[in-house]
Order: sequence, then C-alpha cells, then structure tokens
Amino acid sequence: MTARQTAAPTRYDRRMLAIMNNPAGRPYYATSARRRTFVAAHIALTAGLLTTHIGGVAARQPWLMVAGVLVVLPLWCIATGIINGSTRGLLELRARVLDERQLAERQRVHALAHRISVVMLFGAVLAVGALHWVGSTIPAGALPAVLVVALVTFWLMPLWTAGLTARDEVADDVIDEAADRFATGH
Repeated sequence: MTARQTAAPTRYDRRMLAIMNNPAGRPYYATSARRRTFVAAHIALTAGLLTTHIGGVAARQPWLMVAGVLVVLPLWCIATGIINGSTRGLLELRARVLDERQLAERQRVHALAHRISVVMLFGAVLAVGALHWVGSTIPAGALPAVLVVALVTFWLMPLWTAGLTARDEVADDVIDEAADRFATGH
C-alpha cells in the first residue's frame, strides 16, 4: 500500500461513505431486477443525452441541447446515484475508505468493463470493415459523433457493469435468524 492509501479518511471521505451507505435508498436497488432496471434506464438516458447533444450540434439547434440538459440530465443524475448506492460507492469512494474485499471487487469490475468495452470496439471495427468491404462509406461528419459515443460508453461501462454485477444484500432478519440458529446449535 502507498502512503496515500494508508492515510486517515478525510471529512469528505467520511461524508461520501455515509452517503453511499445510506439505507434510505435500499428499496430502489434491493433486488437484482431493480438494479438491472435502473442500469437499463441509465443507458437509455445516456443515449437520450447523447442524441440531444449530437443532434443539436448537427442541426445547429442549441435549444435541443438545452432541452436535453433540462429534461434528461436530472433523471440521469438520479439513476447514477441509485446505481452508485447499489454498489455502496464501489467506484466513487477513494481507495483509503474501501476494505480489501471492496478493492478486489473494484478491480474485478474494472477488468470486466474493460473486456466488454474491447469487445464492443472490436465489433465496431468489424462493422466499419464490413461497410468498407461492400463498398459503402461512412460520412466524415459522423466520425466525431461516433468517437463521443465510444468515449462515453467507455467512461460509463464500469458503472453499468458494477450495477449489473452487484449482489443482493442479505436481509437483516435472515442474518438474525442465522445468528440465533448458530447460537442455539440448531
């Protein structure tokens, strides 16, 4: 470990840890089906934001970008918060406030997200190659939009992966029941 990782948590670290472990949001992400729903909604909202921004630039309609920010961005932020809460801040908290299990889980999520991103980029390369092979061309104006979509996807893939792979939390009554059985020997 580095000196930075062994440093005592700051006030910011303690506050973020409290936010990420706040039990008030648990009903939103208590089951894997709910987490998948919020990840799917986040992907759709991200696509909506990208569409309004890229479309607004291409059509030279700044009102379209403003509408996207005013309508879609607040919903996107809420979905992001719910996904972060479902992972207990796995990707948002600093390493010094995570335990070894969480650090290992963070590394696993990053590795899996990297593999998924590489497969997606490889698929895009194959698609461009196939278009070129059949004699079709891609408009030069589409390149910036494609690069922005690739960048945003690469940036958000760890969040989506963490949200999809997070495990259900064991309910407190199940833990209490197991502890009682262990204590009584039954």
